[in-house]
Amino acid sequence: MGKVLWIGGAVVVVGVVGAGVALTQTSLGETLKARLERQEEAATVRLEAVGRSTVTRSVSAPGLVEPRTKVEISAQVSARIVALPFEEGDVVRAGEVVVRLDSEDLTARLEAAKARLKAQEARFRGSEADLAVALSDFGRKRELHDTGDISDVAYEQSENRYNQAVASVEMATADVEIARAQIIEAERNLANAVISSPIDGVITTLNAEVGELVVVGTLNNAGSIILEIADLSDMLLMARVDESNVAEVRAAQEATVYVNAYRDEPFFGAVERVGLERRRWTDGTYYYEAEIKLQDNPDRPLLSGLSATAEITVQELRDVLVVPSQAVLDRRIDELPRDTVDGAEGIVDKRKTFASVVYIIEEGKAKAVPVSVGPSDLAETVILAGIDEGDRVITGPFKTIVDIADGKLVRDEVEVEAEEAAAEALAEAAKAPTADPGS
Repeated sequence: MGKVLWIGGAVVVVGVVGAGVALTQTSLGETLKARLERQEEAATVRLEAVGRSTVTRSVSAPGLVEPRTKVEISAQVSARIVALPFEEGDVVRAGEVVVRLDSEDLTARLEAAKARLKAQEARFRGSEADLAVALSDFGRKRELHDTGDISDVAYEQSENRYNQAVASVEMATADVEIARAQIIEAERNLANAVISSPIDGVITTLNAEVGELVVVGTLNNAGSIILEIADLSDMLLMARVDESNVAEVRAAQEATVYVNAYRDEPFFGAVERVGLERRRWTDGTYYYEAEIKLQDNPDRPLLSGLSATAEITVQELRDVLVVPSQAVLDRRIDELPRDTVDGAEGIVDKRKTFASVVYIIEEGKAKAVPVSVGPSDLAETVILAGIDEGDRVITGPFKTIVDIADGKLVRDEVEVEAEEAAAEALAEAAKAPTADPGS
């Protein structure tokens, strides 16, 4: 017996004993060569079986990584910095002193306020004594006036002195209260000379040095920001969602975040909040801000201000019929065969110009099959109707299928590879020495 080869679906025996061997090999070679030449006009395509999968549809949103909690430390009194115990990048705990200001002038102001209070209290006591004298005199004059022993003028003068004494006491009382308030203010200013961290965090920015004069902000002028402290263990991506997609983004949706500083592996998170106000970015585009909580990863620390892009999962379809997205093509309805269009009732909308189709191989030619498509991700498209699971559709190469049309000669690359392998095997067999007829 000779060798058995499979060529284009046919079984061929090569190497028959005797002189017929060369003839058989030659005729088979010529047959295979002729077949391959006839197929040179056909385009080689790749086929894939329609299967089921899970399709995830997402919305892309760029943004910046920011800590959830970030505080700017500024002075509430104007003074010079005398101490900055920490440097940029240091970890601080809530309550630790991060800035000390010169308190000499503030201490002097407190002592002056205390002295003013003592003076006002002494004035108040004097006013009270004057009021007691005026009240006693006014009482006697009123009795004498009632008996007709003094004139109306003398009575009215006594009454006026009493009223003036009452007003003096009231003014002195107010001055005492003002002096006490000034002491409270001076004590608070003195306390503000020592600034403590309100949170646990890391000093991310240090804008001042020892010896610099810090000023208090006003309505029109910003105050001096000495440093910033942020909690880098709780980070958010402040993502910019395009207004055309914001209706699909909701709280609790999962997101995959690609941070530019860590290109090898993404971060994961979930949407916490979607802003209600439309904003304008620096490039003139409008967006809505979405806060995405990022999972903490100690091995890959996130820094404030890192650029990133989030893929927010807005829909997930499980166990659905899918094909590679590049296999789904748009074709003009009037360019499709009439029987193809008529046979796709309910799938092809004849009121439209284009229809979605996939291509299969039928009798060595490409054939369009209209399909109804659903959501799509970057790789796969959901098929709602038109083809069944297990059907084999043309998926590539892209340069071939982008211009493919009904009736175009095509051939499966798997069969082509098998025929080429068979041809190589036949050629090797032809080179092999023939057996001795007498053996």
